[in-house]
Amino acid sequence: MQLPDLPPDIAFYQLAKSDGDFTFSFAVKRAALGPYIIERWGWDEQFQAQRHAERLEEKLLFAIERTGQRIGTVSLMSVDDHLRFGEFYLWPDQQRKGTGTRILQHCMSLADRAGRALRLEYLKWNPVGRLYQRHGFKMIGESDIHWYVEREPQKHRRL
Repeated sequence: MQLPDLPPDIAFYQLAKSDGDFTFSFAVKRAALGPYIIERWGWDEQFQAQRHAERLEEKLLFAIERTGQRIGTVSLMSVDDHLRFGEFYLWPDQQRKGTGTRILQHCMSLADRAGRALRLEYLKWNPVGRLYQRHGFKMIGESDIHWYVEREPQKHRRL
């Protein structure tokens, strides 16, 4: 699945299975998610790198670029009857500026146009859950550490 750009300033580029793209995507994950992992378990660099390598094999991962600068990553995949959103990490200096909301809304719009639900998961103690709740995601399950949420596709009325 391709992820169309978000005009006027955000582009998405599929990451390659290269050392450079691994280094970038792992660094942004460490910066964005690391504090929440450290809070619960500490940071085991080797374990986290292995988990990240597994995710890169399982998912299409895109670099998020704003005006030519890589600011994060996201994954959007077609799975059975829904779209799967994940690996959504922004550098800390890019957070809380509306960029995450714009990207989430863009992916929600793609799911709406496809008539498919959008699903994701997040750590229970990560405050990003408030973003997903504000945008209509509802809990569909949980594990010891994750909330599994879904947003049903919205139909838009034509004027």
